[in-house]
Amino acid sequence: MHPFLALWLPTIVSAVAIFVLSSIIHMVVPWHKNDYARFPDEAAVLDSLRMHNLPPGEYMAPRPSSRGDMSSPEFREKVKRGPLVILNIASGDSVSMGKPLVLWLIYVLIISALSGHVAWATNMVNPDGRYVFHTVAITALLGYAGALWQQTIWFRKPWLTSLKGTFDGLIYAVVTGLIFAYWWPK
Repeated sequence: MHPFLALWLPTIVSAVAIFVLSSIIHMVVPWHKNDYARFPDEAAVLDSLRMHNLPPGEYMAPRPSSRGDMSSPEFREKVKRGPLVILNIASGDSVSMGKPLVLWLIYVLIISALSGHVAWATNMVNPDGRYVFHTVAITALLGYAGALWQQTIWFRKPWLTSLKGTFDGLIYAVVTGLIFAYWWPK
């Protein structure tokens, strides 16, 4: 039997569990409350950005035009003068959480399915619950938290924000591993 068919129950249960758990973490537990700082004069900053009519996307300033530009005295002075900015602009047409929640549910379904698939491929000889838990949890942790640190290393996302996201990922990974270990096909 194909692993996606054999593992449909733990995949669905773990995805729903993580969806609900992540909602609780982000709505009830206060540790993500200060992940983003507020501009001292938010209205003035937003007015200034509106003047430029920036399309949605990611922006960096100062941004060198080429590799050679990075070593120019002018660019070095811009960097020294600061601030260094990495900015994500989204359209202001809606604050609806519907689309992000649907995309998050799809994402957790994919993480659960792939984590189970990896465990299936590695534990066929010895489907002991400890090995299932271990393999699924580590794979899920990589899916939920592995790439967070690239943002900290390269794009200066605060270390504490990535650490908190990794802790969330660890919780999701443990829950996913426990569900798969419990509902693993016999």
